[in-house]
Amino acid sequence: MRAVVQTVGRASVTVDGEVVGAIGNGLLVLLGVTHTDTAETARTMARKVHELRILEGERSAADTGAPILVVSQFTLYGDARKGRRPSWTAAAPAEAAEPLVTAVVDALRERGAKVETGRFRAHMLVESTNIGPQTLLLDL
Repeated sequence: MRAVVQTVGRASVTVDGEVVGAIGNGLLVLLGVTHTDTAETARTMARKVHELRILEGERSAADTGAPILVVSQFTLYGDARKGRRPSWTAAAPAEAAEPLVTAVVDALRERGAKVETGRFRAHMLVESTNIGPQTLLLDL
């Protein structure tokens, strides 16, 4: 599982002209799933994201109650080493990935996080205003 975590002043996801998820000061998490990921990987990713100390004052979303916007992003497993057309073979198929993205969101909520989401398999317009900017890649 991979996540790109960004500190944001605001972020939102729009699908077909409708805002389906939006947050103020918090974390935008672009989340990719690969074939070997499990429910345990999802719980570990949720813990790492929630406790990641990248907010102001080296604090975490767990410390501050900052909201988290989670957006599924299979392209994090794109491989363009052999030319200009990326291969997506390392990305888990949607049928396997969707329940694991949901598991990360559920685990975050169980930890007390306020979580918004994008819409799986939809064409999403993701907008963000980064703070810092601070961007971190988590690779489990």
